[in-house]
Amino acid sequence: MKSVVTTVVTAADAAGRFPSTSDLESVQGSLQRAAARMEAAEKLAGNLDAVAQEGYDACIKKYSYLNNEGEANSTQTFKDKCLRDIKHYLRLVNYCLVVGGTGPLDEWGIAGQREVYKALNLPTAPYVAALSFIRTRGCAPRDMSAQALTEYNALLDYVINSLS
Repeated sequence: MKSVVTTVVTAADAAGRFPSTSDLESVQGSLQRAAARMEAAEKLAGNLDAVAQEGYDACIKKYSYLNNEGEANSTQTFKDKCLRDIKHYLRLVNYCLVVGGTGPLDEWGIAGQREVYKALNLPTAPYVAALSFIRTRGCAPRDMSAQALTEYNALLDYVINSLS
């Protein structure tokens, strides 16, 4: 799994050099933000089901036609799968918070996602709506510190942009 440290070391090694000063500053910045990322990861892990359900509910409220017969959310199985996918993205955000990089999202959540959704004829806009609601709903200091929320929101933005 890619982290800031493994990315810096791999890039330097591929170039046949030691990590540069800017490489090390990048790692140092990541380490300085580690406490905030861990706080966000802990809060998300403790509330993942509730957060995902709120995002799902907001998505279905905005795109209520998806519940119509033949649409992407028309059966209980489809509803369960949609909620499962939202939870999957949130777990990947959690993993990214822990490792300090976007590796888990890049490897397990983003690579090939457009092709999968297109092949299954699933719209991505509802997922964007769910994740956007989740991003907007987060509040400091109610949910987590301002720095933790910044780290969390940056990763949500990353996923939202990849689905848009």
